[in-house]
Amino acid sequence: MTGLATAARPHVGSGPRLEVELAAIAQNTRLLAERATGELMAVVKADGFGHGAVDVARTALTNGATRLGVTSLEEAFALRAAGLTAPVLSWLNAVDADYARAAREDVEVAVPSLAHLTAVASAPRTRVHLHVDAGMARDGADPSTWAQLCRSARRAEQRGEIEVVGVMGHLGCADDPADDCNALARTRFAWALETARAAGLRPAHRHLAATSATLTDPRSHHTMSRVGAGLVGIDPSLTTPLRAAMTLTAPIVQVRRVRAGTPVGYAHGYRTPAPTHLGLVPLGYADGLPRLASGRAEVLVRGRRRPLVGRISMDQVVVDLGERPVDLGEPVTVFGPGDAGEPTVAEWAAWADTLEHEIVTGIGGRVPRTVRRPAHLRSLS
Repeated sequence: MTGLATAARPHVGSGPRLEVELAAIAQNTRLLAERATGELMAVVKADGFGHGAVDVARTALTNGATRLGVTSLEEAFALRAAGLTAPVLSWLNAVDADYARAAREDVEVAVPSLAHLTAVASAPRTRVHLHVDAGMARDGADPSTWAQLCRSARRAEQRGEIEVVGVMGHLGCADDPADDCNALARTRFAWALETARAAGLRPAHRHLAATSATLTDPRSHHTMSRVGAGLVGIDPSLTTPLRAAMTLTAPIVQVRRVRAGTPVGYAHGYRTPAPTHLGLVPLGYADGLPRLASGRAEVLVRGRRRPLVGRISMDQVVVDLGERPVDLGEPVTVFGPGDAGEPTVAEWAAWADTLEHEIVTGIGGRVPRTVRRPAHLRSLS
């Protein structure tokens, strides 16, 4: 027999909810600051990897980080608007970005090309980090243009237009410390530093390592490490236990008893193998659940792992509850630290054949956020 559950249990805050645990970010920051041989830059791009840029920044700065990093100037300006005064570096901007405002708001900027250098030098005196491509063919100056960029930057510095305070690069293979491309990148970065010095530049900050290299490769640390994913509990190198900071929950909004062979969801790609109860959860790919995880993902219901069945839809997913029905409003844990047996972000990434970074940054804006703050951080909110 097929039927719908109709009796609802009162449930406060009955929709999906994303909870961010700042104590986890504090713990991770302290560990990373201990591993770094120089300063620690807290990278809070993409809204702090989906955890809230301002909250992550404040937490990191009170637990060992000394500087902040973002990609766009807009992200940097938002930190300044929130009252954060720590040094901030922005490293991915168009040539026509608002460098005059960056100078006014004391935001340091990366310079990856001669065109960018010309644009930045036209603003009031700005502190810059020259950015070299260390082997990714991505952002940063091509090595064939590096010497000219350094000489031009030195002339702009002598004219009082800029101050070169840093040289930066990125490692392309740091998740695998044994990969030969890391040695090649370190060699290229060392060459870039020597070239900058030969041009008369004396950058105080030299940074190449991100989370993985901070944890596994002290040779790449130089004067500073840039860490973003590690702050929120993601270690791409899989070498160091970090504490996940994000938990996603949602309620069961409908329960039905179905027969064996009942088709579920679009295209009827799944049919129940036996009589069971199905629960409807109001979360879908518009909220950040990856559709590629369909047919693989699980959630935690009443302390038990239960499979999601059928396709993940835009706004909803179906969980096979088995023989034991649950009350309407029953909370489902989609992912979390794993302490109670719930799936982790790493598992969701594996189910969707992607990175943990994509899962945590993909949770949509219609999912309300709750931030849990340690007592010593409550006064900073």
